[in-house]
Amino acid sequence: MTDIIVRSSLLDPAAQPLIDGLVSEYDARYGAASRPGGARTEIMRYPMALFSPPLGDFLLLQRDGLTIAGGAFMSHDDETAELKRIWTDPHLRRQGLARQIVLALEDSAAQLGYTRTYLSTGFRQPEAVALYISLGYRPLFDTTADPTFYRSLPFEKHIGEKAGQTGSTPIYPPAASFEEATARVTALKAGQEQKIAARLEARQTSSAA
Repeated sequence: MTDIIVRSSLLDPAAQPLIDGLVSEYDARYGAASRPGGARTEIMRYPMALFSPPLGDFLLLQRDGLTIAGGAFMSHDDETAELKRIWTDPHLRRQGLARQIVLALEDSAAQLGYTRTYLSTGFRQPEAVALYISLGYRPLFDTTADPTFYRSLPFEKHIGEKAGQTGSTPIYPPAASFEEATARVTALKAGQEQKIAARLEARQTSSAA
């Protein structure tokens, strides 16, 4: 039994188990109609170039040629890599595979010069919350509040040259209702998507000059 981590992309056939696994899990936990276009549209919403060096990376953990876990990151800002698409085969969980992927993504991000990682997970994924806290991620939400009033639970962690430093991003207060939380997350994602698209355009323009 041999495990290796390989660089990939969402368009790689080897990544199909990750995509299908995420779609199945998200739809099961939140419902297929919980987001416009369903989970698959959300997973594929960003340009592939964001998940490859020098802006990001996409890694798969393979065992004897089969994809059993994976994840990616993209450029959130000059300092921050945003982790996305963390997944492990549900039949192989509790073996430390997700931890292995997250640490590999942190290492890759640090090699690209990032000094901070940011991520968010859903309010119905307590296992993910426990994993990130165990890896030293700082919750950017009130952990004593009902997670429903956040919908999306954000975390941060310093890596690379700033590894071990404590983050200083303010803690977000909970919304007054699930509907308000949904509207807040939708607006936040839209703003982030515009910034990320602008960073990709600037990078491509710079490379073409």
